[in-house]
Amino acid sequence: MGSSPPSVTLADAAAAAAVHVSVSRHGPDVAVSDVHMDSRAVTPGSIYVAIRGARADGHDFIGAALERGAVALVVDRPVDYDMPYLLTQDTRAALGWVAAAVHGWPADLLDLIGITGTNGKTTVAHMLAAMAGASGREMAVIGTVSANLDDLDGSPRTTPEASDLQRMLRHLAERGRITDVAIEVSSHAMEMGRINGTRFGTVAFTNLSQDHLDYHETMEQYFAAKAKLFQEHWAPHGVIWTGDEWSERLASESAIPVVRVGAGSGNDVSVTYREDTPTGSSFDISIGDRTRSVRTALAGRFNVANAAVALTCAHLHGWDMDGCVERLAAMQPIPGRYNTIANEFGFWVVVDYAHSPDSMEATIAETRKLVSGKIIAIGGAGGDRDQEKRPLMGAALALADTTIITTDNPRSEDPHLIEQQVLAGIAERSNVVVEPDRRLAIRDGLSAAKPGDAVLILGKGHETGQEFADVTLPFDDATVATEELRRLGNQR
Repeated sequence: MGSSPPSVTLADAAAAAAVHVSVSRHGPDVAVSDVHMDSRAVTPGSIYVAIRGARADGHDFIGAALERGAVALVVDRPVDYDMPYLLTQDTRAALGWVAAAVHGWPADLLDLIGITGTNGKTTVAHMLAAMAGASGREMAVIGTVSANLDDLDGSPRTTPEASDLQRMLRHLAERGRITDVAIEVSSHAMEMGRINGTRFGTVAFTNLSQDHLDYHETMEQYFAAKAKLFQEHWAPHGVIWTGDEWSERLASESAIPVVRVGAGSGNDVSVTYREDTPTGSSFDISIGDRTRSVRTALAGRFNVANAAVALTCAHLHGWDMDGCVERLAAMQPIPGRYNTIANEFGFWVVVDYAHSPDSMEATIAETRKLVSGKIIAIGGAGGDRDQEKRPLMGAALALADTTIITTDNPRSEDPHLIEQQVLAGIAERSNVVVEPDRRLAIRDGLSAAKPGDAVLILGKGHETGQEFADVTLPFDDATVATEELRRLGNQR
């Protein structure tokens, strides 16, 4: 499916953006080869898009962009540089459309599936990637844990900035090996226009629970941001797991036809739970005129929901369903998503990315079904994020038999203050311990565990660093837990 890079001019980019935002072109037309919003990343022949951010105004860096070879600008006010430019009121909104045009509308050269929701996006994306080969397809994943991107770097964001996303899609399309891409679409991405210029074959919704209210302020605004993905200019149809009130509302309000997937009655795709064990889950799924038995090595009913959504997306794209079921059964766990760590002590150790009240509660509840002993939960809350959810996270963590509150990624905030806000949600604290040092917290949890127990290390999952105000220190929960298990073995 490879193709040559497009030959595009500033006028082409202006025409593409003008369909969606008000834009006027000033100065002569010029050939352009790339689009950047970071002046430091500009390459010769690029368009530099100046964006006003919370901390800096991109217009202040136009000179730096020109020095690096920019040949045109996108700005929200007239500039004094002798340089062709596009003038628009919203440069961020224009960015994606301009970048898509410059890169030859790469989304049209690939089959894309967009996944949104508070939890489960990464898991659904990787399940799809694992199943794609059943139909002779090759899928890349762009998201929190990107995959199959060859030598392309992943993004520090769940959904890359629009200019980066279009460039990534162009590279994938040119190589010809990749036929499909699963993209995690965050609520921030919807609000900030990061998928502008992208059209999906299918969009999917997993669930919604409190998160990111530092940005969206209310659950209503958070829902509205997610719901924007279910419109005709993004995809012809959608898939919704009907597990909460928000998904029911989205199913009724969606502007595009949707396939309802769930365990209850009234769904288009029906799921029947069969077995949950520490080594995985099994269920039956009825799609079309067939019911298939499915097994996945990922434990917990939330992963049954993720698998059902992924299978439904695969069905809509015409993939071989029997092959998809086989590949799903053979799929290995995803980094940081309910990963179990083997040990000699007879208790269960799990590292999971759960970092919202709902996901923490679900992880503890599902684990309780799988183990015979007690649950020890270790976690905290990230700094510079929604403070309102911190007491709720404390209440969720306290559902364990023993709770150890520790430092997550404090970023610019005082870790002690964050811990106190988490503790504020816990009324009964007789089985609650505060240990700010995350390694020591993990050590304490493992030392207290007995055969049949489960130690849940929550919040950071796949992350390999711990973010403080002025430094990110190496810290991988799975690596630290393995080291501490080895240490425990040497002591016993």
